[in-house]
Amino acid sequence: MDTDQSKPQQAQTMQQKLKLTAMVAMTPERVIGKDGGLPWHLPEDLKVFRKYTTGHPIVMGRKTWDSIGKPLPKRQNIVLTRDTNWSADGAEVIYTPEDLATLKLMDNNVFIIGGAQVYALFLDQLDEMLVSHVYETHPGDTWLPEFEDTFPNMTIEETYETFELRRYTR
Repeated sequence: MDTDQSKPQQAQTMQQKLKLTAMVAMTPERVIGKDGGLPWHLPEDLKVFRKYTTGHPIVMGRKTWDSIGKPLPKRQNIVLTRDTNWSADGAEVIYTPEDLATLKLMDNNVFIIGGAQVYALFLDQLDEMLVSHVYETHPGDTWLPEFEDTFPNMTIEETYETFELRRYTR
């Protein structure tokens, strides 16, 4: 068997097996952000986020990158931006969702982590959504696009004092 010929085919097969999962926290009014950050402080939700995304590629918009301020450890940090001159240490840059297929990914389970414009761009490509439903109302200026009609199947994965994590699938 000629292994040189099988390698491109194997890489193509791996690209076809990408699993795209959005991970987000939102209020009952769909608020996901305020003033470039989160409108709440929920340490337990951050632990859940870390548990699910560690060891996987994460895709975020430049504003989300700016709000975090540094690469998230033990993850492949990928930033989607329209600015062709933008770069940051610890981040790989893509300009369209389709560019994701050009990267060598650390894992085939890719998490889309925001913000609202990035969720909207990937919505049709997502396999599932992990949504922390924050029980309390919080004021904000950024909202999650509607997705429930696209992902009609919902299971509650975990329940906490201030939120519950729901998995939505097609």
